[in-house]
Parts: sequence; C-alpha cells; structure tokens
Amino acid sequence: MDTLQFDFTVDKSTNSVLVIREFDAALPLVWDAFTKQEILDQWWAPKPFTSKTKHMDFKEGGRRFYAMVSPEGNESWQIQDYTSISPKTNFKYFSVFADKDENPHLPGSHWDLNFTEQNGITKVSMTIYNESLERLEKMIEMGFKEGFTMTLNELNRLLETLKN
Repeated sequence: MDTLQFDFTVDKSTNSVLVIREFDAALPLVWDAFTKQEILDQWWAPKPFTSKTKHMDFKEGGRRFYAMVSPEGNESWQIQDYTSISPKTNFKYFSVFADKDENPHLPGSHWDLNFTEQNGITKVSMTIYNESLERLEKMIEMGFKEGFTMTLNELNRLLETLKN
C-alpha cells in the first residue's frame, strides 16, 4: 500500500530527526517487532547488512547489545539502554556505538518511539535527539536517512509475512 505515511525530517535547531512511518499491521505486532530480539534481528539493519543481538533485556534499565554485520563479516556494535517503557505506546532508549566489549563511543543519541493504531494501521513516530549538531550532521552524512529507510522497508516486508 503506497498511501502509508513515511516522513523523515531533520531539525538542526534541535539536533533531532523525526521519522514517522505507518505500517499496515496491528499495533501489538508492530510493538513486538521493535521490542523482541527474535523479530528485531530479522529487520534492524539495511540490506545487505544483518543484525545480530548478543543480549537484550527489554525493561527500564535494561539493554540491547547488538552488531550490524556486513556481508564480509565486519561487525559494528551498538548499545541501546532502555530508559522508559510504557507498554504498547512508547519506549525510549539511549543509543551509542560501542566496541565488541560494550565500551561506548560517545556521544550518542536519545530515541523516543511512540506507537498508535487507527483502523488497523499502526503509526510509529520516532524522534532521535542527538547530543550535538556535529553528531546529527555526521549521522546524516553517514547515510542514516537512506539506511534507516531501507531498514523500515525491510520491517514492512517482514510484517506482511508475520501477519498472515
């Protein structure tokens, strides 16, 4: 369905990116896709990269430690520290690149994800706050928009298979 909303807005005045994406799937399924390791690892990387979670504890104060793995096997590690969870409506986390031993490479970014459903369409609004304009610009320069668009398209394809 091409009528689903997809917006990607960069706001340099607040060092933030706002991504809004609608999915033709029920909210519980979309929530699970963002919060369950076995589903996340199927889509949380732009192809041809894959996502590999080493450990994940989805709770306030919990953490996901994962790598994006290139086709050649190179691993780019990241930490997501969950700071707030309101089941099925919102969760927040601090995201930062790290080495394979979980040592963070600051600065990072704060993600705020909101989930709503209307008539079977689930909207996910993601605000990504960066600690500096420099980090925001580097994120964009590294191809975040293109990569994250591909990643969300991958989720959209996966949801089609999961809801059947």
